[in-house]
Amino acid sequence: MSIWDRLFGENSRNSQDDEPDYRFGRYSDAYKTAANYRAWDEALAAFEIENYQPAFVAFLNYLRDEEEDNVRYQIEGEKLYFEFYQGSKRITGFADEEQFRAQARIARLGAVPAELFQRLTAENYELKYGRYAIDEERCLCLVFDSRLSDASPHKLYTALKEIALKADKKDDLLISEFKELLPVEINHLQQLTPEEKQAKHGFLTTKIDETLTYLSSNHLNPEEHPGAIAYLLLDLIYKLDYLLIPEGQTMEALERMHRMYFAHEKNQPVTYKNVRLIGELQELRQRAADSFAAELYAGKSTFGLTLPVTHDRVANNIRRDLHNMDWYQNNGFPKVALALPGYIVGYSLFNYATPPPARDLFHLYYRIREDAYFRQLGYQQAYLGTDGRPHRRSIRSAISAIGEKHRKQYPRLRPVLGNLDFDNLTNFSRTYLEMVVELDLSRV
Repeated sequence: MSIWDRLFGENSRNSQDDEPDYRFGRYSDAYKTAANYRAWDEALAAFEIENYQPAFVAFLNYLRDEEEDNVRYQIEGEKLYFEFYQGSKRITGFADEEQFRAQARIARLGAVPAELFQRLTAENYELKYGRYAIDEERCLCLVFDSRLSDASPHKLYTALKEIALKADKKDDLLISEFKELLPVEINHLQQLTPEEKQAKHGFLTTKIDETLTYLSSNHLNPEEHPGAIAYLLLDLIYKLDYLLIPEGQTMEALERMHRMYFAHEKNQPVTYKNVRLIGELQELRQRAADSFAAELYAGKSTFGLTLPVTHDRVANNIRRDLHNMDWYQNNGFPKVALALPGYIVGYSLFNYATPPPARDLFHLYYRIREDAYFRQLGYQQAYLGTDGRPHRRSIRSAISAIGEKHRKQYPRLRPVLGNLDFDNLTNFSRTYLEMVVELDLSRV
C-alpha cells in the first residue's frame, strides 16, 4: 500500500438515491463558494509572510468542492500530504520544508515504446510547469515541483491545472494507442452499468444516423445552405458532448471537430468544414461499441476548461443567432429551425461557465428536448407527449423550481412564463430562449 492510500484510502461514490444522479456536461471550477474565496485570501496572506504550510492548506481549501469531495490533505509533522482528482486521474503530492511537489500517474509501463518516449520528450517543451517522468514503480507520470518561495497560490493553481488536465486527457488516448501501457490508479472511478452504457451508445448511434440520413436525403443543397448544415452538425456535436460525457478518443474527436470548425484558416469555406465534420462523425459512428463503452465512467474533478461569463454575454449570443430560426421555419426546413436553438444551448455549455440559473435552464432545455433519452436513463418526469408537444404544466413547474433555487443569490430572478409557446417543440424552443434572454440576474 502506498503512503497515499494509507493516508487517504481509495474512495468511490455510490449514490443511494432512487432518482438517477448523473452528471452532464463539463465540470467547471468557476462556481466557487464564499468559503472558497476566503480560503484564497488566506492563502495569499500566509504566503506573503512566508508562512508556507498554512498557505498551502488554505490553497487546498480553495480548490475543494464539497459536492465533488475532490480534495483531501493531512499534516504529519512538518510535512503536508495531499491528493485531488481530475476525471480519471488522482494527483498526489506533498509540501515539506524545502519543496512543493505533485505527481499524476498516467499509465504503467510494460515494455518501453521508443515512439512514445520520443513524442513525450517533444511535448515536454510545450509544458510550462510540468514534465513527463517515470517513477520507481515504472509508471509514466506528469510531475510538478517548486521551491517553497516560488510556490505562490497563483503559480500552484496554474501548474496543478496544467498537469491535472493533461494527465486526465492523456491516459485514455495513450493506452488505446500503445498496448504496452496499462491503466493505473483508477479505483476511484464509478463504473456505469451495462444498461447505462448501452443507452449512451444507442443515443450516439441514433443521433448520428438521424443527422447524416437527413443530410443525404437532398433536403439541403450543400452549396446553397452550408450554414444550415453547420447548425445541424454542431447541434449534434455539442449534444453528444454534454449528454454522454465521454472520455478518451470520443471526447478528443468532439473537441477536434469544434476546434476545426472555428479555426480561422484561410481558404476553408463552410462547405469544406462541413465535409470534414461529416467524415469525423462517420468515423465516430463506426467505432466498436465496447471501445466507446470503455470511455464511459464517472469521476471527480477539480479544474475546468469552461470560462465564466456574465449573463449579458449569454443573452447576446442568443440574440445573435436565434432570429435565424424564422427563415428556416418559414421556408420548409423545420429540422434546421429546431437545430438552431440546440446549437445555441450546446455552444454555451461547451465553451462557458454560465451563471447558475442560465446553466440550469440550459440543462432543462436538453432535458425537454431529449426526453426519451432521459427516460431511458431512469428519469421519471416526462416533458414531451407522445405527439412531441411539450408538457405545459411540468415544464412551467420545473422552470419555477429553478427560479426558487437561485432566488437568494439572484433576488430579481423571475422567469416570465407567460410568453412560452407550447404548440410544438420548435416554437417552444424559440420562446424558451427568449425567456432566458430576459432574465434579470443582477445581485441587488
